[in-house]
Amino acid sequence: MSLHSAPLFSRDALAAIDMGSNSFRLEIGTVRDGRYKRLQYIKETVRLGAGLDAQGHLTEAAMQRGLACLQQFAQALQGIPAARVRAVATQTLREARNRNAFLARAQEVLGYPIEVISGREEARLIYAGVAFLQPSNRRRLVVDIGGRSTEMILGAGRTPSTAESFGIGSVSLSMRYFADGRFTPEAFRTAQIAAGAELEEALAPFNPRRWDEALGSSGTAGAVSEVLEACGVTDGCITPESLRWLIERCLEAGHVDALDLPGLKPDRRAVIGGGLCILYTLATHFGITAMHPAKGALRQGVIIDLHERLRALRQPEAEDLRDHAVSALLQRFGADAAQAQRVRGVALTLFDQACPKADAERRHELRWAADLHEIGMTVSHHDHHRHSAYIVAHADVAGFSQSQQLQLSHLILGQRGGLRKLGTLMEDPLRAVQVLCLRLAVIKCHARGEVTEKALRLRLRGPIAELNYSTAWADSRPRTVHLLHEEATAWARERVLQLALP
Repeated sequence: MSLHSAPLFSRDALAAIDMGSNSFRLEIGTVRDGRYKRLQYIKETVRLGAGLDAQGHLTEAAMQRGLACLQQFAQALQGIPAARVRAVATQTLREARNRNAFLARAQEVLGYPIEVISGREEARLIYAGVAFLQPSNRRRLVVDIGGRSTEMILGAGRTPSTAESFGIGSVSLSMRYFADGRFTPEAFRTAQIAAGAELEEALAPFNPRRWDEALGSSGTAGAVSEVLEACGVTDGCITPESLRWLIERCLEAGHVDALDLPGLKPDRRAVIGGGLCILYTLATHFGITAMHPAKGALRQGVIIDLHERLRALRQPEAEDLRDHAVSALLQRFGADAAQAQRVRGVALTLFDQACPKADAERRHELRWAADLHEIGMTVSHHDHHRHSAYIVAHADVAGFSQSQQLQLSHLILGQRGGLRKLGTLMEDPLRAVQVLCLRLAVIKCHARGEVTEKALRLRLRGPIAELNYSTAWADSRPRTVHLLHEEATAWARERVLQLALP
């Protein structure tokens, strides 16, 4: 379709961009009264995953394909506010060693931030899309075979119980075992062994006794289902017998260029070999006698998740999954919840005083950083801020992208010690204020007793952060005041922000 004149969308329209290893997808839709409605869908075969060289770098040609696609998406997204758009990148950009260089160019072209999400977060969002568009209380196995990864999820209703991502996909397997385009029994056999080796660790957690029905989401499962239905082999249901039939058709063709089957789209032909090997391995190893195509996928899950985040901002009683994830992490590492609450209260009070018009997401970041600032205590009391930062950066935390976790990690690292270790973070004035508020809260609460949240008052005057407190308060807390003066000295070396005391 032509994108020269982008349609006007309703005020409640939400957009998701799925930057997959094989295809980039844009979906725009609405969520009203518990129902999802698609407004626009665009898919482009980009083959980003095929553009990783031997050193793990994206080639310039692959990057150009991605940028050209994102430029088209940018035209379609005109008029939709940034708060209502979420772009996520998956396995290829998790792997690419030069991903930051590509992301900088991609975000400039697209005009919106791009988040690299972890494999488990991708799996969670896939399940969210499937569960919302195809609701059921039955125990489910949901499988999504992408270009360079395969996600497997168990769940019932809207709640996933187990979610994992495995580093094998239709593109990567096809490039390795069907690189010359030839279909041979040996190639299929060795590719299935490789798929089985990668998926072997999933045998116990995804045992057939733990689920009642299997669904294939998006990509490979959808493409194979369409071929089987168009050829009259099944009604679209994927079975071991139908997969063997399709593998036989590939062997008869002998080469990908000679494969001509009803329902097989041209962009799928080059990766069908690897996809079939993964599907057949799943069917035989995990006892999947019937897999039906799912209605939902990652892009719808992103929109559902975005809808729930925005609702949580509008309605204080509404739940943000990330709040639950942070609470779970706090409990998991046995951190002092009372101290976290004290630090959070002071940090947010200072931030609201200094930046009353700041974006709500920045406030949430500070709150989460305050909650998690001491989880590294379980490793070591000394340098606990470094351990806390490492845990937050590398843990699987539901609802967060890798880039969001990195931002939280930097905030937590900055809670104490020198500021130079934060690098470019301190070049952003608002990030610097977040760091300052957390550090001041940690100082104020250092005695680990009850505190008065509004005893300190913080106001910004350009690059100067003025901290005020009463003489009576200062006289009764000489040790805290001493620490505040040391803090002012630390900020005196910074260009973006300076701390001024009475």
